[in-house]
Amino acid sequence: MSITLDLPDHSSLDIAAFSRIFENTTNSYKYLFFLSLLDILARNQFQPHLNITFKDLVVEILANAWFPHTYFKLSFGIQDQIAKKLDSLNLVITEPILQFRDSDKKLLRKTINDQTYNDLVKFLSAYVPFRLIRPFFEQETRGLKDAQVNQTVLNLANNCKENNRSFYYFNSETESNCHGIILSSKWIDYIANNFSVIKGWSSWEWLKYMQTKNPTTPNLANKLFMPQKRGSLSSPTRLWRLVLEKSPIRCLYSGKLLDPEHLSLDHYLPWSFVAHDQPWNLIPILPEVNSSKSNNLPSETYFQGFVDLQYQVLKISHENLNNHAWSKATESYILDLNLNNEDLLDKQKLFEAYEEIDRKSTRLNSSHEFVS
Repeated sequence: MSITLDLPDHSSLDIAAFSRIFENTTNSYKYLFFLSLLDILARNQFQPHLNITFKDLVVEILANAWFPHTYFKLSFGIQDQIAKKLDSLNLVITEPILQFRDSDKKLLRKTINDQTYNDLVKFLSAYVPFRLIRPFFEQETRGLKDAQVNQTVLNLANNCKENNRSFYYFNSETESNCHGIILSSKWIDYIANNFSVIKGWSSWEWLKYMQTKNPTTPNLANKLFMPQKRGSLSSPTRLWRLVLEKSPIRCLYSGKLLDPEHLSLDHYLPWSFVAHDQPWNLIPILPEVNSSKSNNLPSETYFQGFVDLQYQVLKISHENLNNHAWSKATESYILDLNLNNEDLLDKQKLFEAYEEIDRKSTRLNSSHEFVS
């Protein structure tokens, strides 16, 4: 079943046209434009007749694109101008942004707003706002020359603003003077009443598009939006301290013996690659090593030692935890490594499961290597 069928119906709004706004889309612009529009609407508490400038939309678009492009290194497409603009900006990214404590992208938007981005405003406003709502005027615009489409859509949207035919209209009567859109009141009510469904639908469409541009990227769904605040590592830390009490362990990178009271948990595959804090990717290391390891993939020379450590934590925790506690501690191993309980204690099968993950990560990031 198509995801568009899940949009709630409305007696006087053209939901069928609304569900087609992403049809015939070959780049990222419509998705980011609409998702950013939703964010601005929600932040303004679905204010009636909200006037949104193209400049405000571009700042929001760049903020929404920053995490998937700059932090997670995702591709929006070879010719994508949003990605190119982000690469050209001299952004000062502060710790709250990197640690996902930037509520509602406030600091990130302010940082972007201080930059020069008029070229992207001009580029996006020359196409996206008009073509996004073209499905609402499909019959009237069929067969038009490309140069005629924008002004025709603008005229139709503005002439129909009283009957809410499209979910927005324009703040000028001419394309050359247009610098923003105004949301129709009835459509604002519809979006507000069904916000989670509409946000989920548009996010799903965005994911489908990005899968075509990043077909081998793992955990893609968790890399499209600013992640939530990072979770606690207290449970895996307690587990490794239990292991250290039973057996001495050396830091994978420095070779020094670890102290249960003086250790950090390290993401063997960087967090920006996997976008999670699952125990199967965590190992204890010295805190000073963790601070210098950066955000790159480790050298292949550490791979066998990493698997040995994982086998050690599984074996020792199995010997010292009750069945319920051990099952809970190993859930992510079973799900993400596609192993069963017996396989987790088979060193060869564990090695082969990690080897498959390692092959994927090396293929995708062959140019990034960490050397201690």
